[in-house]
Amino acid sequence: MSQSVKAARSKSAHSSTSSDGGESAGSRRAAAQRLTMRRKLAAAAMELFATQGYEATTVDEIAARAGVARRTFFRHFRSKEEAIFPDHDDTLVRAAAVLDAAPPHENPLDTVCRGIKEVMRMYAASPGVSVERYRLTREVPALREREIASVARYERLFTRYLLGHFDEGAHHDGDDDPLLAEVAASAVVTAHNHVLRRWLRAGGEGDVETQLDHAFAIVRETFGTGIGAGRPAPGRQAATVTAQEEEDVVVMVARTDAPLNEVMRTIERALKR
Repeated sequence: MSQSVKAARSKSAHSSTSSDGGESAGSRRAAAQRLTMRRKLAAAAMELFATQGYEATTVDEIAARAGVARRTFFRHFRSKEEAIFPDHDDTLVRAAAVLDAAPPHENPLDTVCRGIKEVMRMYAASPGVSVERYRLTREVPALREREIASVARYERLFTRYLLGHFDEGAHHDGDDDPLLAEVAASAVVTAHNHVLRRWLRAGGEGDVETQLDHAFAIVRETFGTGIGAGRPAPGRQAATVTAQEEEDVVVMVARTDAPLNEVMRTIERALKR
């Protein structure tokens, strides 16, 4: 191949790479601008809802308060009740990214607990706004229904993730893993929402992260040892325990790459026998 052809191909490849990179940067800027506008419209909506009431506020007034045209509002939201929750779409993406990047040996229930923390961080980033939004959702049925719909999206995400660790087609009598997966996903979301509501009722005060960790510990204790997701393949158990009751001796064998939390759960189960 001639040097001129090689140079031309190299230049073409470089141009393509640069173009792709430029598009990626442009997409990020567009996403950031979109989120900024959504938050601006949401802030305008909340101000008007708080001062003149939800029912009395129109989309035109929200757009005018934000300094944009009515059509701009509808490019970002389908209705005024949707404007009160501007960050859920992006938070759902971040939660999904946590699940996608999970370490291979992490218990999937632990992964789900980490994923839903993205939702709590969204609320904790703006305590004042979150508290006011909570007040509004308690007063306006349409906003409460929108909030319930948002919660359902997270629950579906986590249920799909946990179920993805099982071969649901191989379900048979005595195999309760698919059931546990769905119940556990609901439990994680419920625990999160319980802590979140308690924090919001307290005016957004307190160490919500510690409260959330405590709630998740209860969920793990209840469901974590029963879910088979993420267990090592047959013949490669993370840890095994044998006990000699007459001498009260417990002997455990664990792989060096076994997750510490799985080892601790195995020990706890043995000591409770």
